[in-house]
Order: sequence, then structure tokens, then C-alpha cells
Amino acid sequence: MVDSADDDFFSTLASFSDFEGVADEANYHPLPDGWALVLADIVDSTGAIEAGRYKSVNMAGASVISGVLNAIGRHDLPFVFGGDGALVAVPAMQVGTARAALSAVQRWTMEELKLDMRGAVVPVSTIRAAGQDVLVARYRVNEFVSYAMFAGGGAAWAERRMKEGLDMNPIAPPGARPDLAGLSCRWNPIAARHGEIVSIIAVPVPGGSEPAFRTLVSDVVALAAREESAGRPVSIEGLRLGLSPASLDAEARAAVPKGGRLRRKAFIVLQYLLMQTLLRLGLTLGRFDPKRYRNDIVANSDFRKFDDGLKMTLDVDPDRLAEIEARLERARLEGVCRYGLHRQDTALMTCVVPTPLARDHVHFIDGASGGYAVAAAKLKAALTADAPAANAY
Repeated sequence: MVDSADDDFFSTLASFSDFEGVADEANYHPLPDGWALVLADIVDSTGAIEAGRYKSVNMAGASVISGVLNAIGRHDLPFVFGGDGALVAVPAMQVGTARAALSAVQRWTMEELKLDMRGAVVPVSTIRAAGQDVLVARYRVNEFVSYAMFAGGGAAWAERRMKEGLDMNPIAPPGARPDLAGLSCRWNPIAARHGEIVSIIAVPVPGGSEPAFRTLVSDVVALAAREESAGRPVSIEGLRLGLSPASLDAEARAAVPKGGRLRRKAFIVLQYLLMQTLLRLGLTLGRFDPKRYRNDIVANSDFRKFDDGLKMTLDVDPDRLAEIEARLERARLEGVCRYGLHRQDTALMTCVVPTPLARDHVHFIDGASGGYAVAAAKLKAALTADAPAANAY
């Protein structure tokens, strides 16, 4: 029998507000047995990136979160954005709804973004029967936004099964559309202010020392924290509204089917011009305060996470980056971790804003020239070079 109280598992979970808490196992709690992981990623995202389509890749990844949460009708579920994919944990009573939403997102990604998205829905009970676990922590950014951190190995195990073609979610029939209300990308790429934008992924070596890996995570987070704003790429000074033809088209495709896009594009352009005017003149419009909204974007930006491994997109100076890379390399040589790291000049922001009048909007940050996807490819190359680890990961 499903306990309805489990539906509020994440929103009632004890939280932590210092990001170094991701290394503290006491902050993690088992996801309820009846829940399931809904996950997806883009097939050959590296090829799409090489073709200059990383904005579309990021849009596809964020669409998984937007589509599933909108279908369920709540935005307080655990999720994590991974650049070219995403994961959402859903309660037992909503698994069917989430599965249908993912099917529609897969079809929309294929038809509108011309990208191949694979997806899977994996029950937590299946993960635990395989000897893995799904533990969740709630990192409280502020009173409006909390991000989920995942540990226990279960999310990584489910992703491996998906990539092996297991637990695959069927794609919806042609023409099916998810509800992607609030999915947008109206900001220009954000230039590095301190040196470079670096995307980092570090995962534990299977069978390695868990305490040693937690110490590594704590050390890397502490090193990044010495940078201004802990390496956060988004700042008030760096935020610049921008609406390229590609982003305008992508948002219109997310919002409406063919036939209504010209009108939708005109509406988006009017919103964009209004926002520009309000920001320039320092005006408010009813309950909407553009200055507060911009401050909230900075505060709510999702630039670091733990998803069975540490993932960060940072704006850091060369000396700080050298320290971080040296610490990662030492851990690799000690058999504690494997890592991938990718440098670029700018960061990219993809937004989920159900309503600009509320303050719980979220903004996913990734490197603008490959980001997490390229870092993951470098990590995979490192794992391949170490056959035993590659077979286990």
C-alpha cells in the first residue's frame, strides 16, 4: 500500500544551506520505495555539440524537467539537470503521468529539435533489488528554491541501464506535445569574469574508498568557495537579455504547435522588449519587479550539484582552476575518483519560469561550448583507459 505522505517526501525533507553539505552522508535520506526515477538524455550529444547545437541540447535536457513537472502539476519534486539530459524522481501515484509526459517530450525533441532522446522509467524498488540505492538530500538555496542532490549509486545505475537499452520508455505517437510552459532561454551567453568557465564532473572509482571520495568533494567545493561568489558564473553585471532567432524559434516550438508560432513569436518579442524597457528605466509593472527578478535569477542559478558524483560549472581564475585540477588529479592517481573537465569562455543559461510573478523560478547553468556533455565524454575516455573501472561504471 502506498503511503500518501510519501508524496511530500522532498518538500518536507530536512535541508542544508551550505553547499559543502553535499559531502555529508547524514544529509541524505532514502527515496521512498514506491517512487521511480524518470531519466533521459540525448543520443550522440557530442555530435550535436560539434555541429554547434548545444543550445538545443540544453533545451532538450531542461524540457524533461519542465514536461514532467508540468504534467504532474507540482514543482517541488527532486530533479537534476545534466546538460544533455535530466532526471526527475516521482511518487508512486504519478509514475504513469510522468511516463506519458516523458514520451511526449521524446517525440517533441525528435520533431521540433531534430534530436534523438532516449528515456527510461526505473522503479526505486528495482534499483534496490539490484543492490543499489537512491538517497536524496535537499540543498536549500533560499526560502523559495531547493535543489535535490542524489547519492547511493542508484541514479548512475539506472542511467547505465538506459544507455544499454533497458527499461526504455516508448516514444509518443507523431504530433504528441508535452506541456513545456515556462521553458525559455532569453539571456545571452554569460562571459567569464575571472578567467574561464569550467565544467567539472568527478565520480568515485567503483570499489574505492567512500570516505576518501567525500573528502575529495569537500576539498574541491572548499577550493571553489574561495572564488568570488563561490565560482557562480551568473552575476548581475553579466546578465544580458538576448533573443537570437534560434532561441526565439526554440521557445515558440516549446510553447505552441505549428500554425500558431508567428503570433507566439510576436508575443515573445513584445515581452522581451518590455523587459528591456523596464530594466533600463528601473520601473516595475504591477507586482512584477524586474530588478528583484534579475537578483533572483542570480540567487536561484543551478551551477553545482551532486548526482552520484560532483558536477560543477564554475567561473574561476587560472590559479584556482590549477588548484582544483591538481586536487582531482591527485585523487585519480590515488584511485579515489575519475574526472572530466572542460574549459570554455562562456556559460549558457536555460530557464524554467512557470510565472515571473513567483520567486521559485530555476535557471540551469552549463558551459556554452560543450559543458557537462564534453566533460562527460572526457570522463568516459578516462574510464575506457581503465578497463576494470569502465566495466563497473
